[in-house]
Amino acid sequence: MSIADWIEQYLSASGPFLIYLAMGLIILIETGILIAFFIPGDSILFGAGLIAGTRDDVNILFLIFVIFLGAFIGDQFGYVLGRKYGRSYLERRDTPRIRKMVARAEGFYEKYGWSAVILARFYPWIRTFMPPIAGIAKMNYYKFLAANALGALIWGVGITLLGFYAASIPALKGSARAIAVFFVILTILLTIRNYIRARRD
Repeated sequence: MSIADWIEQYLSASGPFLIYLAMGLIILIETGILIAFFIPGDSILFGAGLIAGTRDDVNILFLIFVIFLGAFIGDQFGYVLGRKYGRSYLERRDTPRIRKMVARAEGFYEKYGWSAVILARFYPWIRTFMPPIAGIAKMNYYKFLAANALGALIWGVGITLLGFYAASIPALKGSARAIAVFFVILTILLTIRNYIRARRD
């Protein structure tokens, strides 16, 4: 049984309060703590939406609100962690190679930071590491704040609602992972297209 299966089974057997609490904490930990990068956030969100769509005691509006908060706070925590501690850690180990890496990160976030923070939400692992690196690169705080909020809305709320509405289609109930994977692949393809366009410009 995978982690996603175990969590989905646990949520199915839990009361609504535990579902809200578990989802908020899981998403916050996955997006805010580096060692939790392995948590399969996409399929968990979709599974939570399916559960909300099949249970009358789970309020979908409150669920997506909690998920949004978890995703938003998690990224904010990662950004502050990178900016306050990651940057100073690298500066204490000042070498030409580190300076070059930091300079590249700063240039990247200056040019692509807004879209990168949003799109990183749909990439497993990357969404966990993107906020601290943005902090280390000293990405403009208000740009990060806005991109973080939009990313949390599109990713956290979007995938959960996708699962919620899929629950009303019996044929889709057994295809939760396939739909979640399609959602991620579509995002990757759009990112590649945007990158190619940027290179041409």
